Amino acid sequence: MYEYLIYSKLKKHSKEPKSFHVPGHKAVGAFKAKFPSAVLDLTELPYTDNLLSPKGVIAAAQRDIANILGAKASFITTDGSSSGVYAMAYCASLRGNKLIVFRNSHQSVWNACRLFGIEPLIVQGEEREGVMLPPPVDVIGKLLEGDAKIAGVLATSPDYYGNVAPLESYAATVKKYNRLLFVDGAHGAHLAFGNKKLYAGSYADMWVDGAHKTLPTLTQGAIVNLNNPDLITAAEEALALFRTTSPSYPIMASVEYGVKYLANFPKFAERAEQAVRQFKEQSPEFTFYPSDDWSKLLIDFKPFTVSADKVLDRLEKKGTYAEFSDGRYILFYLSPMTTLAELSALKKKILAILSNRKLKGSYKERPAIPESERSYSFRYALARQREWIDLESAAGRMCAQNAGFAPPCVPVVVTGEMITPAAVKTLSQAKSTFGIKDGKICVVKKW
Repeated sequence: MYEYLIYSKLKKHSKEPKSFHVPGHKAVGAFKAKFPSAVLDLTELPYTDNLLSPKGVIAAAQRDIANILGAKASFITTDGSSSGVYAMAYCASLRGNKLIVFRNSHQSVWNACRLFGIEPLIVQGEEREGVMLPPPVDVIGKLLEGDAKIAGVLATSPDYYGNVAPLESYAATVKKYNRLLFVDGAHGAHLAFGNKKLYAGSYADMWVDGAHKTLPTLTQGAIVNLNNPDLITAAEEALALFRTTSPSYPIMASVEYGVKYLANFPKFAERAEQAVRQFKEQSPEFTFYPSDDWSKLLIDFKPFTVSADKVLDRLEKKGTYAEFSDGRYILFYLSPMTTLAELSALKKKILAILSNRKLKGSYKERPAIPESERSYSFRYALARQREWIDLESAAGRMCAQNAGFAPPCVPVVVTGEMITPAAVKTLSQAKSTFGIKDGKICVVKKW
């Protein structure tokens, strides 16, 4: 059994003398009454160690995490997966000024490319049941073969819909061309405790686990992991740049706890996965998106001719909150802590909502993401002056800021791409977007 090292040290503090160090709440009075966990909210003390230069309990906890996840090195971060994505981009920038990325990459990937002057080479797969799939390996191979300036691939796996990229094939391809495989595994930390063939850590040189998303961990808790020892020094440099100098000790402790809890009690992950299988077997009324990842339960409301948005609204009125609706699917984001009883109760609520005949015919097809025309580079567009213009008149202009659907935050047009009439139509019809402000889109200014 693994011991919860950081938590044990924090717990000890609750019995220590009065604080004469930060934080300012001092874990006393009305603040402590409203936030009882304040007694665990510490700073760098002789026995709590220092995340930026760990030599004690944090260093030991990170070694244990690496051992459990099968990594050469693991680093806790309290800044979410985004700081890990920045660290991967930093490491990539030392090998080349181009990086292959998925169109449905998280916003942090695009921000990282902007920070480090990296040209993102966008790849995307076909659609399946209205959802974008990971790109095929041959597309990646052709790009790597033809350009020595490409540092590698930054893949997203799994994505919000539970699609797992063919990481084994990606890894073989990047190795063939002596490049690197980075994986934004923000949605897949739990996969380390199941089928390892789905887990990013089985293939990647460097990857990020968003522990807070699927493990019993506080929000913003994440882990940066490496299999490639040649990247460790660069990763440490990057994390020193992007991690906060005032990390949350409760979040740190919860990251260690989340990993070790499932290592100590694997039955919870096994039970939850079995519960999902059983739920699907016992629910012939529903059509499910065929996720590779059991924790992404997506119910398709198109067969009911019912808007998923309307179902979600009614679920929320009943006190049940899902991750998101994209109009067709509702994503119920699960974890090893999910039980069959909870899923059964959810089913009853959904069926009760669907019994309302007024909802029939409310479904509307979401427009597909159109093919984009790219005439200039991402970096070129970023360096130009920009302006906001009406979306309806933007066809033929160069995009200066990513714009797309939200959720799940997939760009319809990326910075540097030419905005097509099809892209204008898609964005105009979307219920919720990003990169669109008061009906306007950011474009490169004409001279």
